[in-house]
Amino acid sequence: MGAWVIRKVALLAMVAAALGLMSALAPAAASAETLSSSHFGELDCNGDSPVQQAVKLTGFCTDIRGFDNEWNANTWGGRFYDNGHYIGHDEPDMTFLSNRTGTGNDVTWTETLGVDPAAAPTVTNPGSDVSHWFELSPAPWFSMAICDSRSYPQTPCVPESDSNHPQCGVAVAGGPPCPANASGGGGSAFMELQFYPPGYAPPWVGVSCDDSHWCAALTIDSLECTLGFASCNPNCIEPVNFGLISTNGVPAGPPSPQKFDSATVTPNAHTLLMNEGDRVTVHIYDAPIPGQPGQRALKAVVTDLTTGQTGWMQASAKNGFADTSIADCSGHPYNFQPEYNTAKPQNIVPWAALQTNISTEYETGHFEGCTSVTNPETITFPPPPHGVTIHTWQTCNGPYEDSTSSDQSNGLEPTDAPCYPAGWTNPPDFHTAPIVVTGCLDELTQNGDLDFNGTPYWPEWPTSTSPTIYPGSFQQLRPTSNGSGYPAYFIQTDLALSEYTCTASGAGCTVPPPGPGHFYPYWTRVGGSSEQSCQIEFGNVSAGATFGKDAQYGTDQEATAGYPEFEGPIMKNGVCQ
Repeated sequence: MGAWVIRKVALLAMVAAALGLMSALAPAAASAETLSSSHFGELDCNGDSPVQQAVKLTGFCTDIRGFDNEWNANTWGGRFYDNGHYIGHDEPDMTFLSNRTGTGNDVTWTETLGVDPAAAPTVTNPGSDVSHWFELSPAPWFSMAICDSRSYPQTPCVPESDSNHPQCGVAVAGGPPCPANASGGGGSAFMELQFYPPGYAPPWVGVSCDDSHWCAALTIDSLECTLGFASCNPNCIEPVNFGLISTNGVPAGPPSPQKFDSATVTPNAHTLLMNEGDRVTVHIYDAPIPGQPGQRALKAVVTDLTTGQTGWMQASAKNGFADTSIADCSGHPYNFQPEYNTAKPQNIVPWAALQTNISTEYETGHFEGCTSVTNPETITFPPPPHGVTIHTWQTCNGPYEDSTSSDQSNGLEPTDAPCYPAGWTNPPDFHTAPIVVTGCLDELTQNGDLDFNGTPYWPEWPTSTSPTIYPGSFQQLRPTSNGSGYPAYFIQTDLALSEYTCTASGAGCTVPPPGPGHFYPYWTRVGGSSEQSCQIEFGNVSAGATFGKDAQYGTDQEATAGYPEFEGPIMKNGVCQ
């Protein structure tokens, strides 16, 4: 299975031959303006574009599914490949369902942010080391499906309409796998409102906005492929729009994939910074665009109930957001709007690995603690106004890289980069605090920890809402839409896609994954039946309803969904326990 991370250069010829047909597939422009691409940007969230260097070395992208019955340059074995690289990662998710009007496009979340231990992380004893949130989840997020007629499957999309849903391949709806000619539904993008923990700054080479605050960003990933991944533009496979949540609603830098620069991800005086343990609300909805009568775009508002501060970001053309043409990767100023009316099971993003619209998730599998890092690498990057030379390392050494799971023994990960030693300040002219622990982010090549030996796959997760040697868990209320709750939910994870042992027959598809830690984090619900008393927690919290811990992720749905995907049963959202 080491072939997952070997470039399939010969297969790309198939893509190049198909590009001549793509101009006929592009939908009508949302704006007469066309944005050409810079040499730096985010035409590919995974960093694999051959024509553009990614600005953010550590992008946390939407995981892409594959198709068992399709074998081409982009998908084989039920998995997706970006320019020959397997780019899957790990997304444990709780999805909420409702047939009620508006539940697919207007949602409110309330949560208490996680708190780190006072002690710095350690890397001596896997399974009992001090851990911080940036090691466990670099980007907890909330999601929503978004209309984008220039995204997979390159078909028109009507905002806030259930008519956009795909016709097959929906495991929770019990549908069959998608044949090549089945309808993929309306053009679809995936919104993640990502929260970034403190302690591993700056964000374009690490994770955090700074070393003491949480911050957040509105991100929208599209996919420049046709139905069944028959043709993808390798220059801009997964373009991403990005806007830090700010107190004035203005992006810190250009958010579009074509014009994205280092300022886009660099916090400024208006970036909303939140303290550990703050209570916040998040409202994600379709809102009028100020000064543009009759026009609307998705808006995310984050209110810190503890400090009284509010920040927001609107995914509008006015703010610089743009969708991307599959024909030539050009950008077109665009008002992104929610895709669906309701949160029915079939209302999903058809190309995303997670089968979801409205969900809460903890991105994981992106950190490995090390005793030392070796094999230095220098990257000249990114463009002005912050052009610097970045020093990083490629190889992690230490107890987490044991004899059975080391990269040298299993061949799954050609590099652990970017890696940094404790005490390193990178880049020096940003005056960020030194890195607090030696470690690697597993981001530059395979976009995740494919041998599952990093910190997230050991029982170093929260055991309660208060920090011990492990962080305190987030506390989330169940979501509401226009004041009412969602009557059902289910739990899922795309873990199986990244398991080298997992086969189409279902053999080797396991929770926890086949790593030395033998652990996988899980969801817990604590409290009563009211919306204000039922708390959702995540990690290793055993006090409450744990739904069998690992068993909550259900079984591999490959026979139904057409690719490896764990999904539990749909459950009623009544009494919390």
